[in-house]
Amino acid sequence: MTPEQKKLIKSTWAAVVPIADTAAGLFYGRLFETDPSTRPLFQSTDMSEQRKKLMQALIVVVNGIDDLGQIIPTVEQLARRHLAYGVKDQHYDSVGAALLWTLEQGLGEQWTPEAKGAWLAAYGTLAGVMRAAAAA
Repeated sequence: MTPEQKKLIKSTWAAVVPIADTAAGLFYGRLFETDPSTRPLFQSTDMSEQRKKLMQALIVVVNGIDDLGQIIPTVEQLARRHLAYGVKDQHYDSVGAALLWTLEQGLGEQWTPEAKGAWLAAYGTLAGVMRAAAAA
């Protein structure tokens, strides 16, 4: 990721923080709508807590964006935990699409092609790490 992409991740995330719970609700609504196979993964989950966990995970990513190598062990551990929940490789694509859609909804005019590219790069990197850890 370029320094400019990292800067865009941080600045756009700052705009999401005030609407974090709403954004997380939009995310899960979109995910379940576009990939119904994900809904059963959350059948016994407290979704209020899950929304908080999603935002906390994204905070870790944003805070670690300048040195992704530092958060890779945490991301790998997260991927292994997700296996136990029933997450499949194809779910990473659904999650990425739902995340980008959510950011677009929440950011409005701040969702520029450059911001989208930055988030695509960040998510692609992290999803690649998670997929590799899950496959190992």
